[in-house]
Formats: sequence, structure tokens, C-alpha cells
Amino acid sequence: MGFRCGIVGLPNVGKSTLFNALTETQAAQAANYPFCTIEPNVGNVGVPDPRLDALAGVAKSAKIIPTQLGFVDIAGLVRGASKGEGLGNQFLGNIREVDAIVHVLRCFEDDDIQHVDNRIDPISDAETVETELMLSDLESLEKRVPNLVKKGQQGDKEAKAAAAVLGRALDLLRAGQPARLTDAKDEEEARLLAQAQLLTAKPVLYVCNVEESAAKDGNEYSAKVFVKAKAEGAEAVVVSAAIEADIVTMPPEDRPEFLAELGLSEAGLARIIRAGYELLHLITFFTVGPKEARAWTVEKGAKAPDAAGAIHSDMQRGFIRAETIAYPDYIALGGEAGARDAGKLRQEGKEYAVQDGDVLHFKFNV
Repeated sequence: MGFRCGIVGLPNVGKSTLFNALTETQAAQAANYPFCTIEPNVGNVGVPDPRLDALAGVAKSAKIIPTQLGFVDIAGLVRGASKGEGLGNQFLGNIREVDAIVHVLRCFEDDDIQHVDNRIDPISDAETVETELMLSDLESLEKRVPNLVKKGQQGDKEAKAAAAVLGRALDLLRAGQPARLTDAKDEEEARLLAQAQLLTAKPVLYVCNVEESAAKDGNEYSAKVFVKAKAEGAEAVVVSAAIEADIVTMPPEDRPEFLAELGLSEAGLARIIRAGYELLHLITFFTVGPKEARAWTVEKGAKAPDAAGAIHSDMQRGFIRAETIAYPDYIALGGEAGARDAGKLRQEGKEYAVQDGDVLHFKFNV
């Protein structure tokens, strides 16, 4: 199961530098001119989770494999993208294919790095991108909703339901608000809204790219972004892409001291990855043994057979039960044997909703 976050923003805000640091590669060419990134670069990154190391320590696992989250570095956007300006059509198409949007905003001043509008205003930058996404959605729904209404009047029940929820989304867009604020009344409406693949329905994480001195507490620019995010029900984090780019060139053993000198407890990238993970309502379960300790990803609310399917489709198809130990019990009782002896190993069936941190062993028969 793959989940991907698209890194977007205006040209020269630090998208590619951030992507390079995230994936610890130089896959994205970082340069000081618009459209440096033309084809979207894709990289998968491990999700930081100290629980995995703790589990591996208890089980004496030979290998540790974290779960992963995908990041896509998408070309910089300019005004008029919704009408095909610049690389607009490609930009919008690339966003449509991701599960969430990581919107990088320039929150630093540097005369050596050109800003496309020759000024530093992250709120205006955010609105520029969001306006193009809203205009694209608006054009799409103004064509679709009347057709759905017509079909609904002719007795098509699904079209009627789609017309209702997408009609509310259209009203929001006409009022200058993103489709993600649409209130779906039930699971069917939520499904139809998701099926519409509206750009502004995707969850958003604002990344405030600040100067090195502001990496710990942010600055006046990032403070405004946090206010905007809170009002929209979005998330925001502060990071210095320049610092992150330096960190990934260091030996791992030197990184904690470097971060401590800056007053940071962890790299900003870890916060971005975790925030992206939470933004998509994902949870982690573990499989643990002497060969490997491994983290796996499922959506919150997933049932035990779905979790089995994240490992292999045969395990989902032939699912019998899931032997389940809560993470705190596994650690406190010294592993599977201790949990079993203490009665903390449970046998869960097909209707069990997997909890974040569960240590699972699946029984199946194909």
C-alpha cells in the first residue's frame, strides 16, 4: 500500500532542496530559476518510529525495516496554471495523483535567491497556489454538477447523491474556500467526494522554510502561516531546508550534536514525515521476530484482514485470525512469550480494528 505526498509551491521556495534532504539524494536538481524541476521526482522515505528499534531490541531482530511514505517533488507553479500557463497542466495532473499536499512556503529573506514576485509574503504565495487549484476544481464541477443533477432527476440514485455533495463543494469553491471543507453527511457522500479527485479536497501540510536562526521557534512569517493553517483545519511545521541539507551530508553519529548546538531535539524532516503520516490518517502496526522487526502502514480504522493484505494479498484472502499484542505489553513483558504467559496475547478475528502500535502475527490458509 503506497501513500504519496506531493511537495508543491511557487518556484524557488526550497521544494527541491527539501526533497533532496528528505530522500537523502540529489535526485532533484536544485537551482535558482523557475521550472528547474520539470518531471516529478519520487522518493520513498522511512517513517521515524522509536518503537520499532525498541521492539527489535526485545526480539533481537537481525534486521529493522521501517514503514515508508512517498514524496513527489512537483514543478513550481505560476499564476494561470489552471489555464495551462507555465507547466500548469502538468502541475495540476501531478497533484491529482498524490494523496496529500505538502505546501512549501518561503519564510526567509535572502537577496541572492530570486522570488518569482520579488517579495516575501508566504500567505500570498499560499493563496496563489490555492487559487489555481480552486479555479481548476471550479471549472471541473461547473461542468459535472449540472449533468449529475439531470441524471438524478431521471432516477439515478448515485448521481443524485453525487450532485448533492459536489454541489456543496461547488458552493464552497464559488465562495473562495477549498473543497476539503465540504461536510460529507455519510460514508457514501465521503466516497463520492473522494472519487471526484478534487485538488482542493486533498489534506494540506504547510512547511515554513525559515532561515537557520529561526529553525527552532520560527519567525514572523511562519507565525502567520500557523494562523492560516489553524483556520483551515490544515497542519503546519517549521523547517530550515538549508539545515536539513547540511544534516544529510553528515555521518549519523555527528547529527545529534549538530542539532543540539542549534537547540533542536530532532531534524525538521522527521516532523514533516510524521505530520504527513498523520495528515493521511495512517497508523502503524508491527511484525516482529528474530529475522526482522518491520513496521507496516494501514489507514486508521482498517480491519485485521486489511492489515494482513498490506503484507501479502494471500494473507488477506486466507485470513483466519490475528495474534495481537499491544506495543506497551510487548515491551513490558519482554516479548511474545512473556505476553502470552501474562494473558496479553489476544486472538482477534475479521472484525477487529487494528490499533496503532499493535504487534501482529497472522494465521492464514490459502
